[in-house]
Amino acid sequence: MKYVIIGNGVAGVIAAETIRRFDPDGHITMIGDETFDPYCRPMISLVLDGSIEPDKLPIRRASFYEDMRIEPLLGDRVTSIDVAARTVTIRDNKTIDYDQLLIASGADPRPIKAERLDLKNISYMRTEAQVRTMLQALPHAKEALVLGGGLVGFKAAYGLLRRGLKVTMLILSDHPLSMQVDEQAGKMILDELLDHGLQVQVGVEVKAFDGNNQVRSVHLSDGKELFCDMVIIGKGVLPALSFVPQDEIEVDLGIMVNQFMETSVPGIYAAGDVAEWIDVARNSRWVNAIWPEAVTQGRIAGMNMAGRAVSYKGSLSRNVIRIFGVDVMAGGLVKPPTESQYNIVSSMDRKRGTYRKLVFYEERLVGMVMVNSIEQGGPLLSLMHSQNPVTVPHEVLLQPSFNFKQLLRY
Repeated sequence: MKYVIIGNGVAGVIAAETIRRFDPDGHITMIGDETFDPYCRPMISLVLDGSIEPDKLPIRRASFYEDMRIEPLLGDRVTSIDVAARTVTIRDNKTIDYDQLLIASGADPRPIKAERLDLKNISYMRTEAQVRTMLQALPHAKEALVLGGGLVGFKAAYGLLRRGLKVTMLILSDHPLSMQVDEQAGKMILDELLDHGLQVQVGVEVKAFDGNNQVRSVHLSDGKELFCDMVIIGKGVLPALSFVPQDEIEVDLGIMVNQFMETSVPGIYAAGDVAEWIDVARNSRWVNAIWPEAVTQGRIAGMNMAGRAVSYKGSLSRNVIRIFGVDVMAGGLVKPPTESQYNIVSSMDRKRGTYRKLVFYEERLVGMVMVNSIEQGGPLLSLMHSQNPVTVPHEVLLQPSFNFKQLLRY
C-alpha cells in the first residue's frame, strides 16, 4: 500500500505513526514545505517572547523519518493533485503515486493588500523560519507594529512587549481576540496589555509600507503615517488549498470531510487546520484550527487509511492563554446569535478580577469564557463535548465550588 501525506505538521506526523502501527509494511511518503524537524507550531510564540529556545520546538527526534521508515520530501510544496491518476505533483513536475492520500497541509497566513510588502522586517508569524528571522531583527528594532488582534497578532504583541519593544496593535474590532472571547473578557485583556505599554489603534488598516530597503513607517487608511522598524502581520489564517482541485474535491472554507475524515473522493482524506467537519458546540460544519484537534484528526485519519474504521464525533474550539497577570480560558460558542434558544449566565467579581460566562443552547452547554480562576475550565469543556443536558439551574455552574461529577456521564 502506498500512502502519501501532504504536510509534516502534527496531523501528518500522528497520521503517519498511526498508519505504521497498523500497517508495518506500507510505503509512506511525507511531503512538507518546511525543512525543520516536526515541531510544535503553537510554541513559536514562546520562542519570540524568550520563554524557550528554538531547540525546544521539535516534537520528534531527528531520526523520526528513519525510525518510522518514512520517505521524507522536505522543502517541497505540492502543486497539484490528479484525482483520476491518483498522483500528486511537486516541483520540477515530479509525480508521486498513492493508494491512500492524506491532505494535512495546514493553513497559510491570511494575506493583506498593501504596497511594498517586500521591505525587510515585515513578516508573518506562522513558521519556525519566520520567527527565526524576527529574532535576528530584534536587536536592531525599537518600535514594532502588529497588524491584527486575533490569536496570532496578540501573541506577537505580547512577545514583543516582553522583549522590551514599543508595540502598536492595529485592529478592526474594539478589543483583541474578538474571535476567541466576548467583549467583557476582551476589555479585561486589553486593559492588561495597555497597563504593560501596548498602544492600540482601532478601525484603521495599513495601505502602504515605506522605507529604504527596510520598513521605516506605514501609511494608514485614515491618512496618518506611523513610524516603525518592525511589522508582524497577524490577520489570521486560511486553510492551505491552492493545490486542491476544488471541482473534484468538495471544499467550503476547508476541505469537507465525513466522520472518517474522508473527503468527497474515496481514498483521499484531510486532517488538521485544512479539514472541515462538525463543531459539536455549534452543531454545524466548522474549521477549528487548533493543535489538539489536529492531533485527534490525524489519528482518526491514519486509522481509517490503514483499514480500521473509526469515526470522529467532531471538534470543539478552545484556548487557554496567559497574558502577563491574567489567565483566560474560552471554548465553544462565546458570542451566540441573538436567538431565544440561547441562554447566557455570567458573573463578575471586580475586586478579585474574575469573570465567568456560560452559554447554553436549550439545555446544552455550548460556550464558556473564564478570566482568572479558570480551574473548572476542563470539566466545562468536557460537559460541552459530551453534549449532555444540564439538569441543574444554569447559574449553579458559575459557582467555583460546584461539583461537575454529577453532570459528566461518559
